[in-house]
Amino acid sequence: MKHAYIFPGQGSQFSGMGKNLYDTNPLAKELFEKANEILGFRISDVMFSGTDEELKQTNITQPAVFLHSVIAFKTLDNIQPDMVAGHSLGEFSALVANGVLQFEDALKLVSIRAKAMQKACEVQPSTMAAVLALADEKVEEICAQVSKETGEVVVAANYNCPGQLVISGSVKGIEIACERMKAAGAKRALVLPVGGAFHSPLMAPAKEELAAAIEATTFHPATCPVYQNVVAKAVTDPSAIKQNLIDQLTGAVRWTQSVQAMVADGATHFTESGPGKVLQGLVQKVYKEAVVAGVN
Repeated sequence: MKHAYIFPGQGSQFSGMGKNLYDTNPLAKELFEKANEILGFRISDVMFSGTDEELKQTNITQPAVFLHSVIAFKTLDNIQPDMVAGHSLGEFSALVANGVLQFEDALKLVSIRAKAMQKACEVQPSTMAAVLALADEKVEEICAQVSKETGEVVVAANYNCPGQLVISGSVKGIEIACERMKAAGAKRALVLPVGGAFHSPLMAPAKEELAAAIEATTFHPATCPVYQNVVAKAVTDPSAIKQNLIDQLTGAVRWTQSVQAMVADGATHFTESGPGKVLQGLVQKVYKEAVVAGVN
């Protein structure tokens, strides 16, 4: 029996997130105040009482979800995960949990990542769409066809669980792909309310900026493996972890495959640390026998 700790990404935020931790745990309060100092504004105030609209801004969302996830984990007593993983942004939280990144360094990287992604979104109109109940291979095939025929960017971006795949690309490319997905038998192909084409080649400008920051940051030896999004397997080497983290911005989040790899390596229990329960649901769709729990 092995215990995996998993960390959510953008989209799990809600107004009031982390407030109970701040009010009841001295360590949590200390870390929130340290984060306010590092970021140069009181992100805790936005997390505790901000509107949904304020919390949806990428430069707020990403550090907010990171903070809630990591601080919830750090308030647990003597936890030693057997393995960790994070969904997209959540990979930074996972790397704090297994000792590869220091809290302060990870927060700075998350802030740089969020701002760089926000800028990349403004360069070209782009979006994402959820495709339900269509085989991964068919989704990939249609994305490739649309890209080849139109010259538009359309790629498979998030393999969330069997029958749920998110595609990413230009607004025009995604619109065309959604029509073809439905014609091919998808139960739904729904454009998502996001500001850009995350995990696609359109994030290349952000990737360059983040790469420079990551290369300048110290990555420490891992206390346990991290199952990284782009390779969907256990990684412990700091230099490989760096490169995978950089590649993640333009590469796919292979969450289904990551959970399958953790299960193959002995994981039976999965604890999601941070806001919401999204990952607990996805894990159970990948592996029905998983014992799931949450910490928030």
